[in-house]
Amino acid sequence: MFIGTFWHTIDAKGRLIMPAKFREELGERFIATKGLDSCLFVFPLSEWENQERQLRSLPLSRSDVRAYSRLFFSGAAECEFDKQGRIMIPAHLREYAKLEKDVVIIGVSTRIEIWNEPTWREYSHKAEESYEEIAEKLLEDGGRF
Repeated sequence: MFIGTFWHTIDAKGRLIMPAKFREELGERFIATKGLDSCLFVFPLSEWENQERQLRSLPLSRSDVRAYSRLFFSGAAECEFDKQGRIMIPAHLREYAKLEKDVVIIGVSTRIEIWNEPTWREYSHKAEESYEEIAEKLLEDGGRF
């Protein structure tokens, strides 16, 4: 399980040091793709296969399923670590998430998210303001804590 928040920098070549505690769980090869809310999603191969299976089970006749699948899969890139524990983030993904220098890497259970630092600060600030309301809504909708 991926948890925690880590502040790192991405170099001019698009390389990013992944936190050591995430490296082992990711494995030698993993997938990075366009996430939601202007971040990147990073999945171990086993979780990527789960995501793929779930999307494949949705009806292709729905335009929203087709649109999401197209962006999700076309933006994906297989990644691996170099000897310094860095990953190379492809240019199209850096551009999508506006990754320039300061980034935030967060663990979100089965995936890792990579955020542009200002975007993360803005997003997390807004979410923290309504944290309790979000929790109440999830519980009303049948969720459990």
